[in-house]
Formats: sequence, C-alpha cells, structure tokens
Amino acid sequence: MTEAYLRPTPMQLVAARGKRVPDLIDDGLKVLFCGINPSLYSAVVGHHFARPGNRFWKVLHGAGFTPRVLHPSEDAQLLELGIGLTNVYWRATATAAELTPADYVAGKRALQRKVRRYQPAVLAFLGVEAYRVISGQKFAVVGAQPEPMFSTRVWALPNPSGLNAHYQLAGLSSLYAKLALELGFR
Repeated sequence: MTEAYLRPTPMQLVAARGKRVPDLIDDGLKVLFCGINPSLYSAVVGHHFARPGNRFWKVLHGAGFTPRVLHPSEDAQLLELGIGLTNVYWRATATAAELTPADYVAGKRALQRKVRRYQPAVLAFLGVEAYRVISGQKFAVVGAQPEPMFSTRVWALPNPSGLNAHYQLAGLSSLYAKLALELGFR
C-alpha cells in the first residue's frame, strides 16, 4: 500500500482536480461497471473507488463478484474475473455535481466508443441518476433495463458511495447480487 492511500494531503487533493484515473477495460468482459467520474482521492492514488468511505469493494464481494474484499490498489485483478471499470466522464472532481451537461454529452460519446470497441456483455451504471441522464430514460429504476445501449445489455445500480444514504451495505450487495447471479458469478 502506498503512502497516498494512508491520507492524501489537501495539496494533493487540490492538484488532483481535473486528473483522470485510467480505465480498467479489455475485450470480452462479463460486465463493465461505469461510475460517474473519479473522486479527487481516486485521482491522487490512481485507482477507482479508492476513497475509504466508498463501499464499492465491499459490495462487489458481498454480491459475489470477488472471492474477497479487494483493496483499490488491487483493482487490476478485476480484469482476470471478467470485470472492467470506467466512468461516464474522465475528469476528477470533488463531487459529481460539478459535471456540466456538456461533460455528460462528451462522456456519452466516449462511453459509446468504449462499449462498441470492447463489447462487454453488460454495461452496469453505478448511479441510477447518471443512467437516466445518459440514456434519457427519466423514470428508469434500479435493475436490468429493457432497452440495450450501444447494442449492449444495461443495468442501473445504486451508487456505492458512502454519500448515498438511501442504501445500506446489505441492500447494495443484494441489488448487485442479482447482476452477479445473472452473469454466473454466484
């Protein structure tokens, strides 16, 4: 574990604004999880969902996608399991609320290129509201979506951020487990 994982300094967080976290993506993925955009913390350490309050890694394990709770620095192991990570928009911000409508438009175009290039079996949005914005489906709910996007099956799942108080860890894991079961992880 690098020192940056222990506690990024305020200066490191400020310097991370606008940086990117590289996608974890490859051909033939079972699922490509799509977050909204990287946090400043993730941009400092260079790994997805790295902020300590983010429940993504615990949810993945609780849902049956991973054999144990991975540390964000182990994120590359997901590719071996057929799991990839990307974001709607590449730019790190303190909150997703900083993204503009133009960022979402640009993000949708980039996401379309990635999905068409890599052809994951499922594109899973981690945030129902982000899915609604990208898809134009204003009333979409959590779960499998009736229409494919970019010729790929789509799921909308709750955002695993600790800021998402609507869902406790067990509830998140249960919802993600439905996708894990469909894809044969369980």
